[in-house]
Amino acid sequence: MVWEIMVTRMPVGAKPNRPVAAPSAAPVPATPSVPAVLQSGALAGLEDRAKDIIVKSMQPLKIPVGGKLFRPGDQCFNFLVVKDGSVKVLVTTETGREIVLYRVKAGETCVLTSACLLSGAVYDAEGVAETDVDAVILPKPAFEDLLATSPRFRHFVFSSYGMRLHDLVALLQEITVKQVDKRLARHLVSGTAAGVIEKTHQELANDLNTAREVVSRLLQDFAERGWVETGRGSILVKDGKALEAFAAG
Repeated sequence: MVWEIMVTRMPVGAKPNRPVAAPSAAPVPATPSVPAVLQSGALAGLEDRAKDIIVKSMQPLKIPVGGKLFRPGDQCFNFLVVKDGSVKVLVTTETGREIVLYRVKAGETCVLTSACLLSGAVYDAEGVAETDVDAVILPKPAFEDLLATSPRFRHFVFSSYGMRLHDLVALLQEITVKQVDKRLARHLVSGTAAGVIEKTHQELANDLNTAREVVSRLLQDFAERGWVETGRGSILVKDGKALEAFAAG
């Protein structure tokens, strides 16, 4: 997908030959001199040849607040570096809940865009400008040339990957932990035999793919509410209806 699509109302998947400003915006001039994005931050340390490639190939991009940079299913033709502003990358669940995967701010790049350029895959998330965004884009051939010839550019791209991957794993853990309490309540109700579950905290943790400490903390909370009573190797369910209501909430 090309970000100019969102600005110029071009057909989705179209590949423009030159950047065009939004209909309501003033024309964006070309930038023949060394851009500010190469004068500070991670890209300031690029080799001279790499900077030359960027200067010759870069195209300016301005997106107003609320503008869509890409949508699920869009193809990617350009590498993005944000100069100013913030872009949130999110997915929307079947229930309509938005989950923000990460944000791209000044001096940063979108790792999902890099992944799509490297793999040829389409976007499976949405990029939305949280503020007015001033950015530069590099066509895919320039991106590939930089990867092949510039060790420092490769380091920039893949170090960004590493940091984002760490953030995404943390987000996944956070989302999972938020649901463990309801999953545990549901598990206790469905697994009772005469109101008693003959399992240790570790066995319950294994069932739920979480840590024993998490299960122990949640069971203590349930016990304080009067829903369960814990013993050695067993849990007595005292208020199954309360657990059911909590799991469904």
